[in-house]
Amino acid sequence: MKKLLLLILSLFLFTKAFSQSSEKLNEVKLNIGNTIAIASVEFGYERFLDFHQSVEGVFLINDRMNYHSEKGSREFNTSSFKLGYNYYFGEYNAGSGLYVNPFLKYRTGEFTQDRMIDPETTGKEIIDMDSFIIGFGLGYEWNFNDTFVIGPFLNLGRNFSDTVKEKFSAIEFNAGLNIGYRF
Repeated sequence: MKKLLLLILSLFLFTKAFSQSSEKLNEVKLNIGNTIAIASVEFGYERFLDFHQSVEGVFLINDRMNYHSEKGSREFNTSSFKLGYNYYFGEYNAGSGLYVNPFLKYRTGEFTQDRMIDPETTGKEIIDMDSFIIGFGLGYEWNFNDTFVIGPFLNLGRNFSDTVKEKFSAIEFNAGLNIGYRF
């Protein structure tokens, strides 16, 4: 956790030092909802192209498939990277209001679960979670003084890994509450 906070602080200081414009075109954000609910860390960076458009990169640590729990000797050891485009429909502040978010996501890692081989023997079932996902998101973002932002979102994606689809669903769901800072 200390390393993550150091990374966030370093990114903030680096971009602040080299930012020459008075416009705030950069945003860092954290999905605080999933961090609290399922201990998944989703850290993102968004770069505004103009008043209504931006591109984003999101790094997801402990990315769980459709909020499956880790009860009963199940464990996710997965990370993901998401690349998305945001279009904001708000009229008053740049990058605020209702937005849509088509995205591409790549997950890597493993899912491990105990399974019964016979009544007296158990073993580990390991599933390779490497997968490519295409999806679409919808959200709302409130922009306070062009500095702090907060907003809920909902994403649906289509998983293209046959191995993952055999154990889980081909359709993935993700939601949360982002808090962020613009600079």
